[in-house]
Amino acid sequence: MNNNPMEGNPDNSNEWTNTNADVQKIQDAMDKVRTEVQKIIIGQENMLDLMMVALFAGGHVLLEGVPGIAKTLSAKLMTKALNVDFTRIQFTPDLMPSDVTGTTVYNMKTATFTFNKGPIFSNMVLIDEINRAPAKTQAALFEVMEEKQVSMDGTTYKMSFPFMVIATQNPIEQEGTYKLPEAQLDRFLFRIVLEYPSLQEEQQILRRFKDDFSKRQVSDVKAVLHPREVKACQEIVERIHIKDELLDYIAAIINNTRNNGDLFLGASPRASLAIMQSAKAVAAINGRDFVTPDDIQYVVYPVLNHRIILTPEREMEGLDVRDVIKDIIAKIDVPR
Repeated sequence: MNNNPMEGNPDNSNEWTNTNADVQKIQDAMDKVRTEVQKIIIGQENMLDLMMVALFAGGHVLLEGVPGIAKTLSAKLMTKALNVDFTRIQFTPDLMPSDVTGTTVYNMKTATFTFNKGPIFSNMVLIDEINRAPAKTQAALFEVMEEKQVSMDGTTYKMSFPFMVIATQNPIEQEGTYKLPEAQLDRFLFRIVLEYPSLQEEQQILRRFKDDFSKRQVSDVKAVLHPREVKACQEIVERIHIKDELLDYIAAIINNTRNNGDLFLGASPRASLAIMQSAKAVAAINGRDFVTPDDIQYVVYPVLNHRIILTPEREMEGLDVRDVIKDIIAKIDVPR
């Protein structure tokens, strides 16, 4: 794939078009949140960038990585940098759907039923180890993640703005876990696969916390972004220009996943919409009011890596989904 477009802002001023999109506001918002989170987190820049892209695109994020690489801490710090409500739900095998969405309680004094909202009713919801809960509890997230509402006893309860689910899972330990169904995975805009820090980053981590065992520095992270600013950023992203040729380019990528001999399951139209929306957000964060092929290629992997399934033969051969996506990108002509 092409170089990460989040690194630097290339000088494309001669290509700018006059629109109402004030992309500088998005850049300022991104810089403020990044500054706060990086008071604690060292490295993992790509994860933070993609999480902010998801926020501005109105999507949800699945963080996947081995224990101890700051998945949960990063999610908590990003939400701490936003002036919004935050809830953490620890998924466990005995968790019931009502423990997530809420339950109806009978009031003996008034002889009426009252709906007690569950922890999902928040702005930013961190679901830790989402694959620890059984399928019936995971299914409780279907409606709220897609439609931002919960239906209970014939009544619909809307979520307040913004609403974003950040889930974590450990890909190594499988005992006592429940594989997420495809319908659940498809509701995540991105699946972000985290790697170990580099040697230099590990050294910086040790130096930063050598006198701070309890991570008191977390209190230094301040709320710098208000919900109304998040809303304004999302509206700006919607107005980012994308040429029809690039829409055709996205469609060609998705269509190839459905007609690919290496894949058992291709991507749905929800995936093509996810690429378009997130590419617009990437363009805005990079100071442009138009989408480029690089923006699309940057988000293709985190959008598709959890939506496509290798054929059993290719999986047995050790083929990786990343290699298939790279091959698809290499085969399709890039619009000029």
